[in-house]
Amino acid sequence: MVTTKIFRSADGLELVADVGGPEDAPVVVLMHGGGQTRHSWSGAMRALMARGYRVINFDARGHGESGWSKDRAYSLDARAGDAAAVVEGLDVPYALVGASMGGGTAIHAAATGLKPAAVILVDIVPKVETAGVNRIRDFMHGNPDGFASLEEAADAVASYYPERPRPKNPEGLMKNLRLREDGRLHWHWDPGMFNPDMPENFHATMVRSADTIGRDPTLPVLVVRGLMSDVISDNGIAAFRQQVPHLEVADVEQAGHMVAGDRNDAFNAAVLDFLARHMPPTVS
Repeated sequence: MVTTKIFRSADGLELVADVGGPEDAPVVVLMHGGGQTRHSWSGAMRALMARGYRVINFDARGHGESGWSKDRAYSLDARAGDAAAVVEGLDVPYALVGASMGGGTAIHAAATGLKPAAVILVDIVPKVETAGVNRIRDFMHGNPDGFASLEEAADAVASYYPERPRPKNPEGLMKNLRLREDGRLHWHWDPGMFNPDMPENFHATMVRSADTIGRDPTLPVLVVRGLMSDVISDNGIAAFRQQVPHLEVADVEQAGHMVAGDRNDAFNAAVLDFLARHMPPTVS
């Protein structure tokens, strides 16, 4: 059974999570990418629970149903603090799984005090491809006045991600939209997240964090990469491996940056295989 739980960050922000699986099992913490919500992990969460893991799947600050920071505290330090709040008090091993922004959170949290049994990064490395990052940024900055209808929102998504079939029924998009007082539908995230230095600060912090975790060969690290991704490349993987020599990589064919959404079956298989080797679902 999956229940909704509220965690509270160090600065008082509410973090809304779906929690499920055996209470005494090792925990997998799922952290979505920028512009996504915890619902992007629905298939992965089911697969992990079916394998015997306990799962905590939470909306990042400024996203979904979680709180917005009045102080615009959206740095990786703040997000790593949220991860710390989520795992506080756990007495079982836990793994951090993060996509894109969530991957930056995972690696930084592991470098600044958390002690995960494993870290899984989904289509993110410290050295990214500028064109792919700019395309994400442009999408998230686009349509500041919102949409008059779900169809308009679906058109925007289809334009950003033409490789993915456009859904016949756009109702599922309502998980990612909010009806505001202006009567229009807006994306769920806080526009206050953005500042001109955010991409540079994010990746500079990731580089420093990768240097730190690379000095700990006992921490298993996996990158799950979509082979159609325009965000990470062979050069990015090679540079990350220079920092983290024990890095493992799982390539997913016919998947772009949204790996779990594009090929959930292959994504789940790669993650479950890695976890079975480094954090099996039963505690001995």
